[in-house]
Parts: sequence; C-alpha cells; structure tokens
Amino acid sequence: MPERLTSPKTVQELLRRHGLWADRRFGQNFLVSEAHLRRIVEAAKPFQGPVYEVGPGLGVLTRALLEAGAEVTAIEKDLRLRPVLEETLAGLPVRLLFADALAFPWEEVPPGSLLVANLPYNIATPLVTRLLKTGRFARLVFLVQKEVAERMVAPPKTPQYGVLSLRVAHHAEAERLFDLPPGAFFPPPKVWSSLVRLTPKGVPDDSGLFRLVEAAFGQRRKTLKNALVGAGYPREGVEAALKALGLPERVRAEELSLEAFRCLQGLLQPRP
Repeated sequence: MPERLTSPKTVQELLRRHGLWADRRFGQNFLVSEAHLRRIVEAAKPFQGPVYEVGPGLGVLTRALLEAGAEVTAIEKDLRLRPVLEETLAGLPVRLLFADALAFPWEEVPPGSLLVANLPYNIATPLVTRLLKTGRFARLVFLVQKEVAERMVAPPKTPQYGVLSLRVAHHAEAERLFDLPPGAFFPPPKVWSSLVRLTPKGVPDDSGLFRLVEAAFGQRRKTLKNALVGAGYPREGVEAALKALGLPERVRAEELSLEAFRCLQGLLQPRP
C-alpha cells in the first residue's frame, strides 16, 4: 500500500490518480483521522468471530482491522472503487465483495460475527435494524451521524426517543463511545459523527411488539391512546390497558419504557 490514507491530501491524490471522487449517492465520507481509526479498532476488539465491514471505501479501516488480526469480509456497493481497493489492500487476506449490503444474506453469516464499519449514512438505520433482527452478531461497532447515534441510545421522555431507540434497547446494550468532527473525514460531512457499540442480548425479534411500537409513534403529536385507536386498536381495549398500567389517558408514546410497551402488548388484543 502507498502512503497511509489518513490525510485529506493523500486521499485526494489517490482518488485523482484513479479518476474518482467521493459520491454522495453512496454516502461517501472517507475517514482520514489516524487517532480515531485506532480508537475504532480498539473499541471493536476482541476479534473472536469473522468481521464484516460495510462500505470499506478506500480500505483504510479494512487494513487497520486486518493488521489487528481480524478476519475481514468487506462489502462495497460502488464498483468504481474496485481498482482502488485492489491497490490499497494488495497482498492482504481480505474477502472483498461488491454487493448491496441491504440485499446481502445476513441471516446466513456465522453466529458470533462482528460488524465494524463506517456506515454510509443513507443505509445505517435499516441495515442496523436488520442485523439486530438476525441474531447472528456478537457485537456491532459502527460510525453513524451523531443524531442517529443519539436516537439509538435515547432514554424515554427525551426528544430523540422513538422506534429506533426501542428496537436497539430490545436487542442490545447500546453505547455511544465518542464523537468525531467533520474534519475527521474527507470530504468533511456537514454533521458530526459518533461511534456506537451494540452488544446483542440474544433476544429474538418480536414482530407484535414492534407493530405496537410503530403504531404508537406513527402519529407522534397525538396521545398514545389516539395513535393506537387511529392505527386500528379497539378504543375500549386501549383505555382498559392504560388504566391497568396506571397510565393517564393523555400519556404519549415517548413516556413509555420498553418494559411498559411489553406490558401494554400483553394487555391488548391482537391488532385486527
């Protein structure tokens, strides 16, 4: 590999040499901070299972993971980057796949796998949700927009709390480890980023619970009762369930914890 790609100058030179540029369609903001790169690799250890990286970009994180002893499968959607990655990862034992991560058969990866990635912003939420639902991952460590990270770890009664917060809490222990400024990337994004670490608890998906949660937050300005009634739950059943839980009729979805939603689900009849 040529000079380490941890400065805007070296990244620009590599892209220019290959006639390429960062493509917004793929959410490409390449990490160029050596200090943050080291912290990401340390946060992902130990590498006790195969590591999957989504959006390797120029291969900077990929190479750091390989040098730390990880067994890496890197999945890249942008075919333009093939010659770049073949150059930057030359001679390294990486499995490089050019595919759409949202269409990848994640349900077939080995149990105990890890995700370590600088996730493209435009796929982070649906991808993380799907990976959690598979039950195949022992740990997920990834960069996302700071506001998405805040939603993932948000407690009840906060503006960021919602369906994503509950989805993450249902499946995993969540940590927002540190924030990265725009200057840690090239080109610099307009927002800060955060490193998140999720440690799954081995809890299976609960489609009934999340139908309820999505209905509850579907009309956030409404009370929980009105949101659920509007989604098809019987008014009498909702009123009785709220009363049984000691909740006021004017309560809103963001005031309920995950456990409260589980109790509410148990009290309500199945949605028609």
